[in-house]
Amino acid sequence: MPHRQSAAASGGRGAADPVPRPRPGPDAVEAGTRGGGAALVAQAVPHTEDPDARPGLVPGVALRWPRWPAPVRSVPWLRGLLSDVVAVVVAVLDVALVTPSTATTVSVWLSWLAVAALPLRRHVPFIALLLVIPGFFYGWAQLAAMIALGTLAMVDRVHWKTWVGFALVWASRFSLFPWSEFLAQTWREHVLNAIYGFIVAGMPLAIGLLVTMRSELFARLRQLDRSREREKRLYAATVRSAERAKLAREMHDVVSHQVTLIAMQAGALQVSAADAESREGAETIRVLSTRTLEELRELVGVLRSGGDEEDAQPGLEEVSDLVLAGEVRINLAIDVSPEQLPGPVSRAAYRTIQEALTNIRKHAAGARTSVRVRTEANTLHVDIRNDRPRRRRAPTLPSGGHGLIGLRERATLLGGTFSATQTPEGGFTISATYPLA
Repeated sequence: MPHRQSAAASGGRGAADPVPRPRPGPDAVEAGTRGGGAALVAQAVPHTEDPDARPGLVPGVALRWPRWPAPVRSVPWLRGLLSDVVAVVVAVLDVALVTPSTATTVSVWLSWLAVAALPLRRHVPFIALLLVIPGFFYGWAQLAAMIALGTLAMVDRVHWKTWVGFALVWASRFSLFPWSEFLAQTWREHVLNAIYGFIVAGMPLAIGLLVTMRSELFARLRQLDRSREREKRLYAATVRSAERAKLAREMHDVVSHQVTLIAMQAGALQVSAADAESREGAETIRVLSTRTLEELRELVGVLRSGGDEEDAQPGLEEVSDLVLAGEVRINLAIDVSPEQLPGPVSRAAYRTIQEALTNIRKHAAGARTSVRVRTEANTLHVDIRNDRPRRRRAPTLPSGGHGLIGLRERATLLGGTFSATQTPEGGFTISATYPLA
């Protein structure tokens, strides 16, 4: 849209052109500002999340906010570059299509200076607007001024710079150069120019503030979602803490009490036993009960403190103590450094060996046993193998039958495998693999 200039300033009206050009109406103003408004929206949308589609006025038609393509949204500098390109292209078309052939050299140069200053609007929006204003006041760069004002509103929001920019754009649209022509206008023309000035300056200001408010609204919604997720996690942690405390009380009141009685009875049996074999068996029961009671108390302490119960469980570095405490002849070979293994893998390997040795003591007492732990292709291999039992011992302890099932579940959770098979020689072998990645 051409800026209102007198015949002396632009050569657009005067003796050579006795018929004055009609002043653009509101429809023309709206059409002329769409280019600048679109550039403003395109520059602001990448900084916000895309809202869901809203139902439009026509059934079956959804209204969506304009947005960059997905590859552009993921690259900030490319997004800013394309925004500058869109703004400059719109301003160039505005100046090139509106500037008359009779325009003065100064007005043309000021108009192109305003276009050249547009890329500065994302970095120094107020200075960019000050550089654009002369091209609008004395030239033809109306859309450039609107784009610069919209960007200033998005960056500085409701700030004195924004209102100064609004006043400058309004004054550039309201005034007429030279001043003698401006003073010669009627009051109706002044009122009409003032209305057009408010439209030209108010539209980019409203769009800029709308985009900013939309961005802040979605930021607050995201913060609310994060707060809600935090609240859910805190509630779940509170529930888990209450359950852990209840479990700790049950373990302390029931299991710990029973194990303590077992240790005390074993100690009394050791003192009163007449033969050495009975005293040795009672000592073994007392030691195992005491060790179980210590581990149980550590686990209860972890449950009460709210820490990670996994940290209280033994790992592969304690397998040697497990082997020495048993009554089975074991050939142990560990070809890995337990300290370099992940915690869950180390604990799973320990529990696998522990369960296997327990089953050997129960069902194959006296059988020769081999335990080998090695790594291959970024995988930990645990193999436990026992020969045919030399003597059969009647089972005296209750068995839930879930030991091997628990080992298989533990290996599956870690992404590994588990197998337990009987050998042709009458022995038994257990193999488990655990990925180290």
